[in-house]
Amino acid sequence: MSADTLPDRLSVNPESPFFNGELLERGIGVRFKGVEKTNVEEYCISEGWIRVAVGKTVDRHGNPLTMKLQGPVEVWIKD
Repeated sequence: MSADTLPDRLSVNPESPFFNGELLERGIGVRFKGVEKTNVEEYCISEGWIRVAVGKTVDRHGNPLTMKLQGPVEVWIKD
């Protein structure tokens, strides 16, 4: 993967197999249905969905509860 190629799927949860700390430190922008989102927990470009946190609610493991939204996803590196 080159420096400016973003993965098809990325998660902010360190326990996820789709986590990439170095990439997240650089800053990732996510646009969903034409609107920039700042509360995205995970995305998948090829399947066309994002997971967003639902308020401040957490599950029994302390992870935020998420809701899966379907639609076009665009991502970019902010720096």
